[in-house]
Amino acid sequence: MDLRDSADDRAFRDEVRTFLEESLAGDFAVVRGRGGPGDEHALFDERLAWERHLGAHGWTCVGWPKEHGGRGLSLRQHVVYYEEYARAQGPGRLGHIGEGLLGPTVIAFGSPEQQQRFLPPIVAGEELWCQGYSEPDAGSDLANVATRAERDDTGTWAVHGQKVWTSLAHWADWCFVLARTSPPADPRRKHGGLSYLLVPMRQDGIEIRPIVQVTGDSEFNEVFFDGARTDAANVVGGEGEGWRVAMGTLAFERGASTLGQQLNFRNELDAITAVARSTGVADDPVMRQRLAGAHIGLEIMRLNALRTLSGTENGALGREAMIGKLYWATFHRGLGELAMDVLGAAATVIGDEHDPAVYDPGPLQRLFLFSRSDTIYAGSNEIQRNIIGERALGLPKEPQP
Repeated sequence: MDLRDSADDRAFRDEVRTFLEESLAGDFAVVRGRGGPGDEHALFDERLAWERHLGAHGWTCVGWPKEHGGRGLSLRQHVVYYEEYARAQGPGRLGHIGEGLLGPTVIAFGSPEQQQRFLPPIVAGEELWCQGYSEPDAGSDLANVATRAERDDTGTWAVHGQKVWTSLAHWADWCFVLARTSPPADPRRKHGGLSYLLVPMRQDGIEIRPIVQVTGDSEFNEVFFDGARTDAANVVGGEGEGWRVAMGTLAFERGASTLGQQLNFRNELDAITAVARSTGVADDPVMRQRLAGAHIGLEIMRLNALRTLSGTENGALGREAMIGKLYWATFHRGLGELAMDVLGAAATVIGDEHDPAVYDPGPLQRLFLFSRSDTIYAGSNEIQRNIIGERALGLPKEPQP
């Protein structure tokens, strides 16, 4: 694994850096560093305009093939883009679910008609997406989904059921929904009979209820489908193939964007270190060692991600990638705890000192509060360990009741 940039990579890095610095120094300076974890509600209109600015200048979907509106970047250059975006403190992307999950899924499994309909608005930043997977009784056990879809005489699907923890549903134009369209052929294998539907969100038959989180925001939502409609053609991969397509979508979560995520962790660690220095906490040997340990943890994370991605220009990931989520989730939760220890007594005060009724956590407090969820969402730590043991190491499965 060669970690050095080639001449082409260096030129591309300069191009990305120049574009971001110029763009974020003008009208978009207000969104710089905003909209990340725990801050998702910040400046929605301004960040939507930013999304469309990126699209107009060819800086969305950079890893997609050129024939689908992307730049067709190599994996190395894709990584460079995410690194520079994080270094420039680009705002949290409103279009990341469409760009990083739905778009690659439609490219891999969708029909030409679906690709022509759904990909261009994602590239342009004109349509936002959310993910309809988890349910009250089907979180980590995704195959247990109860949401159902029935097709009428015209071929239109009617969707009934409930999804939960649906990020950005209140802003989304579309949702990709894993729903049961027929009973599984084998009742013991619940993966059968599922389909992957693309459902418009702005219609009767859909109710969205925000879930207020401990940060005070409501990025997550409950979504209730009561006869919501979608066209017969909006099934990706074919009826009954939902599990295969859904697993493909999840695989795209483990790609090059993880490097950008880690640069955001670096920004957070830099902010923690700056507070530690300004307050004198960094003079304490134990605290200084903890700050150094966080730095080392980030370097391990970065190098392991590069090793995992090295030599996989087609985006396929080996079994080594299975440790990634467990590692970064545990690290980030610990980083939030470190932030609170650095703040000390100030960590216990939230909001305006002149108005105690105002609940407004500061950036490091939001980091702590949000990062408590890292080891739960997208597969809890316990589930991740089972996956590593069974699929990567070939250990026997846990006994089932």
